[in-house]
Amino acid sequence: MKWVYLIAGVALYVKMLVMPNPIAELWEPSIVETIVQDSGVANAVSGIIFRNRLYDTVFEVVVFTLAVMGVRFLMGNEKPLTMIYQFNDQPSIVLARLGATIAALVSIELAIRGHLSPGGGFAAGVAGGTAIGLIAITSPSEWMQNIYQRWRAATWEKISVLIFIILAVMTLIGLQLPYGDIGTLLSGGMIPLLNILVAIKVALGSWAVILIFIRYRGLL
Repeated sequence: MKWVYLIAGVALYVKMLVMPNPIAELWEPSIVETIVQDSGVANAVSGIIFRNRLYDTVFEVVVFTLAVMGVRFLMGNEKPLTMIYQFNDQPSIVLARLGATIAALVSIELAIRGHLSPGGGFAAGVAGGTAIGLIAITSPSEWMQNIYQRWRAATWEKISVLIFIILAVMTLIGLQLPYGDIGTLLSGGMIPLLNILVAIKVALGSWAVILIFIRYRGLL
């Protein structure tokens, strides 16, 4: 029986080498080009995330919001720590703040131009959260908490989620802004706005989680 299996395997291998696979000679438009034309943005990934699979994106934002709420709920009854581990040496502080500046600039770039080049709202939010985290581990926690409360970051986070859901529903029912010229900054209808709102939501949500972990865990 082993010889039968061996002969069948050799025959299959020879078939794959000798006989080419038939290829249908039918013209089909490129999927990427179709998505670009339908969404009006040069970055086909943004077109998929904020148009073809907008349902998934809406629930991803909701899941991230629930994750932030879960962190607040689970650690809300714990006792804050008095010892906070942070960078103390000057070279590390300078490098961390330089990295925070670069990450913040990258975040703004990805949020504004995410529909034109690789990037987008989620990547921009992660870059913004990275910048906030680098500042948090080099600055007093009370100072970071005061800024968070002074600028009402929690309120703006909720507002960004609400506006995002409203614009997403409008997109799903067929209401769109003018697409403009593909490849320009003002193109893609609502996709650039959705990118910016997701970036704000992710960055501010990351800020809240960072502050909670510093307060109740003493480190990130």
